Amino acid sequence: MPTSTDKDAIDRKRWSQGRVRELHAWTDKLYSVRVDAPVQPFKAGQFTKIGLFIDDQLVSRPYSYVNAPHEEPLEFYFVTVPDGPLTNRLVELAPGDPIEVMSKASGFLTLDEVPQAPQLLLLSTGTAIGPFLSILKTDQPWQRFERVALVHAVRLAEELSFAETIAGVRAAHPDKFDFVPVVSREDTDFAFRARIPALIEDGRLEARLGLTIAPQTTQVMLCGNPDMVKATSATLAARGLQRNRRREPGQISVENYW
Repeated sequence: MPTSTDKDAIDRKRWSQGRVRELHAWTDKLYSVRVDAPVQPFKAGQFTKIGLFIDDQLVSRPYSYVNAPHEEPLEFYFVTVPDGPLTNRLVELAPGDPIEVMSKASGFLTLDEVPQAPQLLLLSTGTAIGPFLSILKTDQPWQRFERVALVHAVRLAEELSFAETIAGVRAAHPDKFDFVPVVSREDTDFAFRARIPALIEDGRLEARLGLTIAPQTTQVMLCGNPDMVKATSATLAARGLQRNRRREPGQISVENYW
């Protein structure tokens, strides 16, 4: 849920005023906002908050960085929410408009938290692809893993955003990287029509990638809607994979996206 802060009470040690560089519409509901703002160094996979002053109140919400830590401008990927006070104003932004960005990032969906393994699977739904794109644009996954696969599940094919970015990753790492699109509500000639847990359960994802998901070989990062995260975690647990925790390393690293 969005949070609000009185305009006169904003903490300028925590919040940085940026400027919109570009608002990009992927569909009529999916957008990226690209922002120039001074922020503290962050790790790929982390999130921050962005916000706007609405009636002298700062209304803000967490969003993951899509850009890698070394990249500018900052980029955030979001879906409009019916009657949402923040997203319905974000889509009205124009280049040069002010926007607030929390300067310090948060979150533990980073490769620093992931144990070593030959294979890394990044499983996402909707706008939760954002933190994985940030990770894929760094050197770390390619230095640490022999195979990296990104799965992006959406309802409609038009929601498969960032095709150019994904193509760039594939071109840079053709022997290591695979991308698997999943579209649940329409048939296509290139994507699975299924749910991510079902693709793991019946072996179709492994067949597509030419690999086996197993505790000894695979690290999985999950980011998306809670139902997907819960169901996929259970499916992976049936394969012997366990939740990754600092005190008890495992194979499944998780972040719910709302």
